[in-house]
Amino acid sequence: MLELYQWELSQYSEKVRLILDYKGLEYRKIEVTPGIGQVELFRLTGQKQVPVLKDGNRYIADSTEIAKYLELNYPDRPLIPQDPKKRGLALLMEEWADESIGIKGRKALFSAISQDQNFRKSLLPTSTPDIFKNLVEGVPRDFLTILGFGVGFSPDVIKSAIADLKQDLEALTLILADSPYLLGDEPSLADLAVAGLSILLKFPDGPYLDLPASLRGKGVPSLADNPDYEPFFIWRDRLYAQFRKPLIHTPPSGSAPTSIQIE
Repeated sequence: MLELYQWELSQYSEKVRLILDYKGLEYRKIEVTPGIGQVELFRLTGQKQVPVLKDGNRYIADSTEIAKYLELNYPDRPLIPQDPKKRGLALLMEEWADESIGIKGRKALFSAISQDQNFRKSLLPTSTPDIFKNLVEGVPRDFLTILGFGVGFSPDVIKSAIADLKQDLEALTLILADSPYLLGDEPSLADLAVAGLSILLKFPDGPYLDLPASLRGKGVPSLADNPDYEPFFIWRDRLYAQFRKPLIHTPPSGSAPTSIQIE
């Protein structure tokens, strides 16, 4: 069976999970918890980021490389069109989504958890012990602001990221206004990349992530609750209903490396 070294709330891991589900491939999730140690994952793969897919004795790192590997080695239900123009657009939009929605979405979510204690506590996986949930909930907002500066998430950077995401969501909403998918009548890698990477903006309504049910449909203020972008999130959730397998409440294996840097 395929094994996915992942973090449950990593949008890049979710992109791969969505691709695996679309292709109907069985896989086992191996949760890699941030903050404890990176040695084992680095020993196995030569790098410290998730997601990493293990297929037999082979390890494939990076969500884009994983998508290409799956397309080549598991060609059923193809995601990269044969038509040259659509193929180019699919690859271009996938790369754009990684660099725009993926990176800026993380900054926008940091803003949301900095402002709302209950929200950041709820973002922890449901299996997290209460003592750690209470510890996270009690972190002062000022400390998170300082931490944000330390990782490059200053208020100005976050404000700029949210402004860019609003433009991205407006553009996607316009593209999807008269088309079921981003490139026309058939889903492609572009759709799954955009949909999976958007989870940090607004969590899907269904039981797809190991998070409390109360967080379904919630997300970053001014994005998740903006009626102008509602058509995009309706499209995203429809795509999930079509292709994403609902979560089975079997906890991911903990025998994997216990820490990584989130991609």
